[in-house]
Amino acid sequence: MQSYEVIVSLKKEVLDPEGRAIKETLVRLGFHSVQDIQVSKRFVVNLKEGASEEEAAKIAEEFLVNSVSEEFVLRKLQVEAQ
Repeated sequence: MQSYEVIVSLKKEVLDPEGRAIKETLVRLGFHSVQDIQVSKRFVVNLKEGASEEEAAKIAEEFLVNSVSEEFVLRKLQVEAQ
């Protein structure tokens, strides 16, 4: 099995109201060193052995990411032996 991690986040130019709300709450709670919070989604895509990283990227591009407002980072995960 090949496992890939896909981290989806908003593009820099897109406002993140959820991240802003979390930041403001943390500051109100006394965490004054918090400068920014960015909200992301994490997906783990498990593919059959021999599948390519390009296939994982295609899944991310076509199904997991809204290309208008989001971008993603793809990383191959090390699968622990059982």
